[in-house]
Amino acid sequence: MIMRIGIVILPDQRWVESERRWRQVDEWGFDHAWTYDHLGWRDLVDGPWFDSMTTLTAAAATTRRIRLGTLVASPNFRHPAAFARQVTALDDVSGGRAVLGLGAGGIGFDSAVLGGETLPPRQRVDRFAEFVELLDLVLREDGTTWRGDWFAAVDARNNPGCVQTPRVPFVVAANGPRSMRLAVRYGQGWVTTGSGGDDLDAWWDGVADLAVRLDKSLASAGREPSSLDRYLSLDSAPVFSLRSADFFAEQVERAAALGFTDVITHWPRSSSWYAGDEAVLVDVASRLPELRRMTD
Repeated sequence: MIMRIGIVILPDQRWVESERRWRQVDEWGFDHAWTYDHLGWRDLVDGPWFDSMTTLTAAAATTRRIRLGTLVASPNFRHPAAFARQVTALDDVSGGRAVLGLGAGGIGFDSAVLGGETLPPRQRVDRFAEFVELLDLVLREDGTTWRGDWFAAVDARNNPGCVQTPRVPFVVAANGPRSMRLAVRYGQGWVTTGSGGDDLDAWWDGVADLAVRLDKSLASAGREPSSLDRYLSLDSAPVFSLRSADFFAEQVERAAALGFTDVITHWPRSSSWYAGDEAVLVDVASRLPELRRMTD
């Protein structure tokens, strides 16, 4: 197995600065690049923040080969019928390079800014299940009429449809059993942030446990394990993956040993979340072929 390596570029810079980053990761040879799909995120809500789909569409126009996606889009502020139009446009502009990370949506700014109530976990997953089902339908079929407890659509159109068939790939975020079943049913990929608190080894133990749970979900559904790509967000660990190039290589090896096909890091920021040195990223980029061979 050759590990694919991706990177998140937060939408917290004006395009005059951000464009350079998207173009650079494409030239370096990263396999996929992502941005957060939020209206504001944690304490960065007080700083600059830009729309994910507009950012990804601009990135599609300035890159040539890298896959581009949301990490992750959620029903906190999106309706499947309207979102499907944006997804279709991104897939068209990118020439079929779009990939769609989807999640249930957490609590915080996104869940409160539109004035709605903050839902408990069970209801968030209920809503997520409808979101994924309806989005799948609208992206695959033209003229969808559908009604659930959280969403409805009347003759929702998808013409001309996605460049990719039958639709843009879904990478479903899941740590719990119900969301894992959604990943197994609808996903071309599964992404996890792991679990385990402030201890790095404990976090990896949590990741290993989640990988086993996914295998059980796949077996229960009668789905071939190799048919679902497995993405790990390395920076959900208590230590930033780009602490050094050697440390990053160690984390990639650990992910590969657990059966992950893809890992994702973050472009280092000057402070706060994902604070680090861009020189380390440059070093990692120069070693991408070596990192892939190491896991083959």
